[in-house]
Amino acid sequence: MLEDSERRMSLSVGDQFPEFELQDDNGDVVRSSDLKGKRVVMFFYPKDNTAGCTREAKEFSEVRQRLEDKGILLFGVSKDSVKSHRNFIDKQELDVRLLSDPEHVLMEQVGAWGPKISYGRMTVGAIRSTFVIGEDGRVENVWRNVRVPGHVENVVDSLLG
Repeated sequence: MLEDSERRMSLSVGDQFPEFELQDDNGDVVRSSDLKGKRVVMFFYPKDNTAGCTREAKEFSEVRQRLEDKGILLFGVSKDSVKSHRNFIDKQELDVRLLSDPEHVLMEQVGAWGPKISYGRMTVGAIRSTFVIGEDGRVENVWRNVRVPGHVENVVDSLLG
């Protein structure tokens, strides 16, 4: 019998990114079909208003305009609610759209949810990951088990050189 971790989909470069329909921090629905023909950076993170997640979201906020100037959209995704996302954005003065995946369906499909070691204990939860999705909906680049320091810079360098 397969363990849950073995059932998890793990996307690789060249794979089709799964279809999704999630609400953003304003309650507006964002569909994968709306993003066809656009490049997208999608970062998955554990929890709003925690130290590492706040740092990552702030760093992505700082580069959002540079990415959009090159036609690249940016989204953050966690299981937090729309209301939590709105509070996170307002409290931290973020400039990024956050998508709510409360049942962690998309997170599981991309391999950003599952078993992990947290503070020396095995837990199940969000696995910090970032995907670059091409105009054709295929994964162009992926970072897994992300460590926040230097990560956003690596993503931007991979996209903008």
